[in-house]
Amino acid sequence: MFDSLSEKLSGVFRKFGGRKQLDEATIQEGLREVRLALLEADVNFKVVKDFIERVKEQCLGLEVGGNLNPTQQVVKIVHDELVALLGGEHTGLNLKGKKPHIIMMVGLQGSGKTTSTGKIANWLRSQGHKPYLTPADVYRPAAIEQLATLGRQLGLPVYPSTTMMNPVDIAAAAVAQAEQAGCDVVLLDTAGRLHIDETLMQELVSIKGRVAPCEILFVADAMTGQDAVTVAEAFNAALGITGVVLTKMDGDARGGAALSIKAVTGQSVKFVGVGEKISELEPFHPERIAGRILGMGDMLTLIEKAQAEFNEEEAEALARKMQRAEFNFEDFRTQMRRMKSIGSLESILKLIPGLGGLTKKLGDMSVPEKEMAKVEAMINSMTAKERINPVIINPSRKQRIAKGSGTTVADVNKLLKQFETMRTMMKKMTGGGGKVPGGMPTLPGGGAGPAGLPGMGGMPMGGVPGMPGMPGFPGMPGMGGRGGDLSEDEHKKLRAKRKAERQRKKKNR
Repeated sequence: MFDSLSEKLSGVFRKFGGRKQLDEATIQEGLREVRLALLEADVNFKVVKDFIERVKEQCLGLEVGGNLNPTQQVVKIVHDELVALLGGEHTGLNLKGKKPHIIMMVGLQGSGKTTSTGKIANWLRSQGHKPYLTPADVYRPAAIEQLATLGRQLGLPVYPSTTMMNPVDIAAAAVAQAEQAGCDVVLLDTAGRLHIDETLMQELVSIKGRVAPCEILFVADAMTGQDAVTVAEAFNAALGITGVVLTKMDGDARGGAALSIKAVTGQSVKFVGVGEKISELEPFHPERIAGRILGMGDMLTLIEKAQAEFNEEEAEALARKMQRAEFNFEDFRTQMRRMKSIGSLESILKLIPGLGGLTKKLGDMSVPEKEMAKVEAMINSMTAKERINPVIINPSRKQRIAKGSGTTVADVNKLLKQFETMRTMMKKMTGGGGKVPGGMPTLPGGGAGPAGLPGMGGMPMGGVPGMPGMPGFPGMPGMGGRGGDLSEDEHKKLRAKRKAERQRKKKNR
């Protein structure tokens, strides 16, 4: 979402060029471009004006000193002001007081209320809560059915609302049933309209008065830009919203809503929807978003995503298998699938400091994704025995695998060859006994880095040696910038080692 703004701000800071001194004229020129970049990102005009005034005031009084040069100090000032603009510290849900806690979801029709209700319920469950879903939009039967379907998918209780019922009575009855069922959070999916009207607002005010929610979350489509801010202001005036959920943050909107909504309404963004899947919801952290905008990455979010997907005990077991060169295609496929659940290669790179701009240089990022899909198709076409023991894959088996995966025998040969190379190198990497938090081996390249994320099985993102279409990124900390090409001498040693291994196994039989 912030790609365009991030690129323009990076361009502004590059013009400063690491100068030892910044005069007033240079600062004024730079801030003029920052102002234009924010306005083009659809940030509220008054918000931009106040932001630039604050940054200008600090820059003109800049005292050169310490470890930062003037340009770096300007970047720090802009970063700190962006954090303040986005809401300062992360604001979580206020789940205090009498149970069940009631969260009221409000917003216009089509903003993503129902889906966001399901996503927040899923997130709450991951935090140890027992949510209860309540469809209170009786004007749109599809909304009731949609929430009921989400409830079945998540295995959560849903109040049996019908279009003949009164929304205020539904809310009150649902709270009573949730209490009986032992649920500690009730999520009310209220009705929306295509535009604000008095009837809708009165209904929402009545529900609020009847059940006294601890949170009233306004759901806004980030793609609507300043319109979302205007509507949020109206809902806040009528209901007193306590927070905002921004949907479609993975789209190509310019980010103006996220940057303006706190300053205009006084209420913080609490969650952002970053995809269509029920799990693709993130708590909103202003400091992390500011870091992404300024190209500083967001390693904390990447680590949290990895921790949610990978199990530490499995990571330890996988590390032991890698040390013994027993890492097989079953393990490889499992790690690939988990990596995909974290996000695309492009989205992962954007979270790594200094690599946000690499996606442009690498061109079409869909190429590695397609290659990964092809690799997975070949692995899926293998039998369980073949995945566990690739040595048994003879020419006839290779033909079957190629036919089943829509690839060629040459592709299968290439995969087998590169997988063996990767397995051998992983054994070398883990042979020194170096460990990172979470029990994973330390890979070469300057520290644990992203490959040391808990449970990632030492799988270098983009650096799996020789993985088709996925060359290692040179010098990337902890990511194994080797690539898949070995020297001729190394290939000879590897072939000799494999031959000796086969002879040893044959002799043992």
